[in-house]
Amino acid sequence: MSEPPRQLPLALPVEAACGRDDYVVGVANRAAFDLVTAVRWPSDVLLLIGPEGAGKSHLAAVFAAEHGAPTVAAAELPGHDPLALVAAGAVVVEDAGEDGTGGEGERALFHLLNAARQAGARLLITARRPLAGWGLALPDLASRLRAATPVELGLPDDGLLDALLAKLFADRQTTVDPAVVAYLARRMERSFAAAGRLVEALDREALAAKGPITRALAARVLVRGF
Repeated sequence: MSEPPRQLPLALPVEAACGRDDYVVGVANRAAFDLVTAVRWPSDVLLLIGPEGAGKSHLAAVFAAEHGAPTVAAAELPGHDPLALVAAGAVVVEDAGEDGTGGEGERALFHLLNAARQAGARLLITARRPLAGWGLALPDLASRLRAATPVELGLPDDGLLDALLAKLFADRQTTVDPAVVAYLARRMERSFAAAGRLVEALDREALAAKGPITRALAARVLVRGF
C-alpha cells in the first residue's frame, strides 16, 4: 500500500496566546501563578525559576501587561538606563543567571536592583536555575538577590500536560481529539519543553501528510523521537 502524499510544510509563525486567562494552571505551577499575579509580594523582587518551556515567559508577559512593565533580557541590561526601566513602577528581567553576561551584566543587574528599591518598583526576574547555580562573582549582588522571594515551577502532572498540549495545539489552530492528547500526555517526556517540541513535530508531520493528528501518527512520532 502506498503512503499518502506528503508536502513540504511551510514554517508559519505561531502566535501563542499569552494572557492571564490563557495560562494553564496546575499543581506544578499554581504557587508561581498565584504569587506573580498577587496584588502584593513578600518582597519587591521575585525570582521565577523553572526549566525551559515551563511558562516563565508567559507569566512574565502577564505581569508586564498588567503593570505596564518593560521587559529586557538579562544579557542586554548593560545597554539600558536602570532609572528609565523602573520609571513604570515594575520591570521584568528575563533569563538571568545564564553564562555569558559576565561582570558587566552583574553590575547592570545590581544597579537595576538599587534603582528599583529607590523607586519602590517591583522587579520580576526569570531564570532556569536557582540562585545558588548562577555562579555570581559580585558579592553585593548575591546578597541582594538572596533577599528576593524565590518561586519555582515544577514538573507537570498528567492533568497539566493534557491542558498544556491542548493549548499548544490551539495556538497552532490545530484540532486534536482529546483521546489523542491524553495518549500523548501519558507517554511523552514529562516536561514543558518536550511538550512544545512534540506539538511542533506532530503539526509538521500532519501538514506533510495532509491529514489529521491521529493516534497512529502520535505513536510514530513518539517512537521515532522529536
